[in-house]
Amino acid sequence: MPILIVPGLNGSPPAHWQSHWERSEPDARRVEQDDWDKPSLGPWSLRLIEAIESNPGAVLVAHSLGCVLVAHVAQARPDLAIGGALLVAPADVDPVLCAHGVLKEFAPMPRGRLRFPAMVVASTNDPFMSIERAHGIADAWGARLVDVGASGHINVDSGFGPWPAGLRMLQSFAAEIAPPRFHERISEAVR
Repeated sequence: MPILIVPGLNGSPPAHWQSHWERSEPDARRVEQDDWDKPSLGPWSLRLIEAIESNPGAVLVAHSLGCVLVAHVAQARPDLAIGGALLVAPADVDPVLCAHGVLKEFAPMPRGRLRFPAMVVASTNDPFMSIERAHGIADAWGARLVDVGASGHINVDSGFGPWPAGLRMLQSFAAEIAPPRFHERISEAVR
């Protein structure tokens, strides 16, 4: 099952868990943007749409603003073949709650139900989205919420490098949503 890594503002540096996963998972590839420091909803959406169209059925692994991008694309293009999404530490882009002006183009926060399985991973002390707000967003998206306690923004600054617990979460989630023939191939390989 292909994995598309969807970083947020400023991309994900080499020490970030998304970069570790990209290097360690053979089916993972990063959705690149022209300018990680100046997010623009239109061009960023086009890049994500191109990546999804080239990798139908992929699991999207998004962080921060990347989660919001996934929700915008899913709302604008419900026809895309997305296998599922692991949405880690979504950033709140609504003007009343967001102090980061560069994100204003991504407001308002999409609240439509996602048409694919999704899991939101949130922290109780994320400076970019309260856990209460994360619960509300997960509910609106029809996603399961996993509360990882006081973990900051679940990035390098919060002490998250390779994040093996997160990778196990992704692997478990992918196994839940994998198409039946994927399970059949695994069973045949074990015999």
